[in-house]
Amino acid sequence: MKIHVDVDCTPEEARAFFGLPDVAPMQAAVMKEMQDRVVSAMKGTDAETLLKTWMPAGAAGIEQMQKMFWNAFGGQGSTKEGGK
Repeated sequence: MKIHVDVDCTPEEARAFFGLPDVAPMQAAVMKEMQDRVVSAMKGTDAETLLKTWMPAGAAGIEQMQKMFWNAFGGQGSTKEGGK
């Protein structure tokens, strides 16, 4: 024998029926805090700050990386110096 019972109620009514706590105020507070943190983090990341973070040494770092690659792959010199 099978018995099916359909209950038509809202989630809030079901939570109250089973004695579960209402976490909506806590969830709203947590979401507000997350939103505030994301907005403050976005305000601190302008283009100049991002470039400084991604390339701390700037153009000098790029030139140094090029020289390192030339040396690592057996480059004899740059085209400025009349290399091959």
